[in-house]
Parts: sequence; C-alpha cells; structure tokens
Amino acid sequence: MIDKKDITGIILAGGKSSRMGTDKGFLKLNKKHFVQYSIEALQPLVSDIIIVSDNSDYDAFGYKRVNDIVKHAGPVSGIYSGLEASKTEYNLVLSCDIPLINSKLLQTLIKGIDSSSDVIQIESNGKTMPLIALYKKQCKDTFYKLLESGERRLRIVVNNCHVKNISLDLEDDIYTKNINTKEELKQIENVHNH
Repeated sequence: MIDKKDITGIILAGGKSSRMGTDKGFLKLNKKHFVQYSIEALQPLVSDIIIVSDNSDYDAFGYKRVNDIVKHAGPVSGIYSGLEASKTEYNLVLSCDIPLINSKLLQTLIKGIDSSSDVIQIESNGKTMPLIALYKKQCKDTFYKLLESGERRLRIVVNNCHVKNISLDLEDDIYTKNINTKEELKQIENVHNH
C-alpha cells in the first residue's frame, strides 16, 4: 500500500452552484457541511489536504486553500491548480458535493495504483467519475496543455492521460452520489440516517 505521506487530498470546492444557489461545499447534511465529509473521507489516507476555491470562507476548515489558476474553467482548472500546489506524487481528488463518500471507497483507488496509470477513477452505475479519482502529479502537464488550448471538458482531458477505471459493487454506488438539487439532498438524508 502506498504510504499516506506520498498522497495529498485535493478537494474541489469550486464556487456557486447555479442549481443550488449557494456554494455546494457549505450545504449541510445532518448539521455537517458537505466539504467536511470530503475532508473526513480523505484524512486517514493522506498527509495533506488542499482545498481549491476562490472563496476564503473555506479557510475556516483549517486547510491550505489555493485559488483557481485559470478562472471559469471548471474542474479542469481546479484539478490543475490542486496538482500544481501538491507536493506528493499521488493525489486523491474529490468534489465537495458527495457527502456520502467514505475512506473505504477511496482506498480502492489507492489499491489500484500501478506503474502505468496516471489517473485511476471510480466507475459507478457505468459512469466514470473523474471527481472521485487518484491523479499522479505528472498529469498536470497534460491538464495545462489542454487548458491552454481551451479544452474545458474534464472527460476529454482525463482521456488524454493513461486512465484506469475501478468499478464499484452495486451496493457501494450510493456513496458516490453527487448532490445537485434540494430533492437529492432530501433523498440522501434518509439513507444517511438509517
């Protein structure tokens, strides 16, 4: 198993979500901020956590925060900014809208590390999830090149790296659910309380 001192956690906290009308990381599930769930899932596995966001309210969580290097370029810039700031070869990247995420699931990404893959991402319900993924620091060059050329679609950028998908068992799919609407938040409140 790769030692946690070689792994950094990068949380993409982004900005305002148009559908939620607020910064998603500050939404709450059972009185705890979404971003806190991402932090807690990463903590046992990483030596350092970086939050990528231009919103200084995230400083309250006590971790290093870096601004997006390229503005309004979505997660491609977010991941690039995080990798640029990271001091370790391996980086677990999470979005901040997956409050059911847990360390066990992230461990499957670490176990999947091999010499040939630059990106290892979760596949859930047949969908790949580049925002629950492990990135080697060297990916940042590919990200930079594509950002410079105007590419904003994360899947395209990821597919320019050597990527490996790790499929989840069906019962684990729920832990990767990202929350975009108030209705979805209500649904997971029920799951979380049972």
